Amino acid sequence: MALIRITKQFTFETGHALFGYDGKCRNVHGHSYKLGVTVIGEPIKDEDNVKLGMVIDFGDLKKIVKQEIVDKFDHATVFNKNTPHVELAEELQTRGHSVILVDYQPTSENMIQDFAEKIQKRLPEHIKLFGLKLQETESSYAEWFAADNS
Repeated sequence: MALIRITKQFTFETGHALFGYDGKCRNVHGHSYKLGVTVIGEPIKDEDNVKLGMVIDFGDLKKIVKQEIVDKFDHATVFNKNTPHVELAEELQTRGHSVILVDYQPTSENMIQDFAEKIQKRLPEHIKLFGLKLQETESSYAEWFAADNS
């Protein structure tokens, strides 16, 4: 049995603001996020399977991550719905802007946990999420590993 990890990278543009924060990130701003998604599993050994030798088809992984994360977060603004930012969110929505209201402070650390939950729910049983890397800037990123969260 050989366990193999494969990774697919994604990019998306998302705005956010950190309510109550004591620095510049309290202001609405955006990032060009890079998300690395690593899964682990055994390559398919069934010679009659068109995906012989694959842990998961990169296209199948792409579909999951695009539907759960990229298509929703790309060019959207994320606000904590439990703060007065909800008023700003409602105003932006009335003007046709894409807004996501979450029940957490939209930091990279909290977003990556949210992403891990969403992706794990969609993976086939024989594939496990190994880790995520969410890069907010060229020099700043958050990482999530299944081994740290079991």
